[in-house]
Amino acid sequence: MHPLITRDPVSGNELVVTRLECPESGIVIEGQFSLGWIGRLTREQLDFVELMVKYRGNIQKLAAEMNVAYNTARSRLDEIVAALGGTPEETRVDRRAVLDRLASKEISVEEAMRLLKG
Repeated sequence: MHPLITRDPVSGNELVVTRLECPESGIVIEGQFSLGWIGRLTREQLDFVELMVKYRGNIQKLAAEMNVAYNTARSRLDEIVAALGGTPEETRVDRRAVLDRLASKEISVEEAMRLLKG
């Protein structure tokens, strides 16, 4: 079985499901079905969401799993939030995230102080 494709590879638009089938019972349902919020995300974004659930929202662990910087993982999360129609909290300082980055020695004490002061 192939992974779910959510976007038209030519236009980039959301795809619509037109057929559902249960191989076990042979039941086939045809029509036009939305993929909902899943249809607004790319395959890569869905993979990211899967990891977010796996790590219970801990971006630091997710970043380590993906072998990317914390800020890169945070940016990808912001892109997903925007794709779902939300507004990333770019202006609000996430105090816990700053302290986590400080604890992991990703940033210096001076940088943490600067970020916490805004």
